[in-house]
Amino acid sequence: MLILFDCDGVLVDSEVIASEVTNKLVKELGLELSIEEFASRFAGLNGETIFATVAEELQITHPEDIVERCDVQIDEVQAQSLLEVTGVHAMLDMLDDPRCICSNSTTDRLERNLKKTKLYDRFRPHVFSSLEVRDGQPKPSPDVFLHAAEEFKTDPKDCIIIEDSSHGVQGGVAAGMRVIGFVGASHSYPGHAEQLMDAGAETTINKLLDIPATIEAFKNWSSNGL
Repeated sequence: MLILFDCDGVLVDSEVIASEVTNKLVKELGLELSIEEFASRFAGLNGETIFATVAEELQITHPEDIVERCDVQIDEVQAQSLLEVTGVHAMLDMLDDPRCICSNSTTDRLERNLKKTKLYDRFRPHVFSSLEVRDGQPKPSPDVFLHAAEEFKTDPKDCIIIEDSSHGVQGGVAAGMRVIGFVGASHSYPGHAEQLMDAGAETTINKLLDIPATIEAFKNWSSNGL
């Protein structure tokens, strides 16, 4: 069984930082959202997609440098205050299956954040950015997940994904993989678990330490033909 982890909001507690920074810039464009509303709509998407969506909704053209400014601000805050999600190292110690990371972040940001939280050596070289594999299509495209399965020579039906965003869940389902929804990071919001289930997650958990037992249960469900 291959275990595919999203990074932001699953392994590192970065999604709350990205949401707060990006939402401030979205408000400058004229769209007022609470942080919970922003996370519900946009968690898991990259800045280019978010600002393009907002500009289309408001029928405006966003400043050419807004994505770059957003990325710089996110990196500055993450460099100072990023933490790993509680329990991540203990959880990884309990896993024997091969594993990788499939993320919408760039390879450079992934490497910086994973090194800061001492997670990089636990996954390298199997850290895949959706923007840098195949045609560079971010989630909800299934491409990054399918790329990982090909790298490990694993059938998609023998893959389990850990995701915190509905867009990631949708991509996992489109890839023909099974998905566990994670709602235990700082950016989680009311209705988060229900949103992930609606997107196609088979179950949700709010503690990383529950992942090994959930994976074992998935294996049993699979062997029983469920």
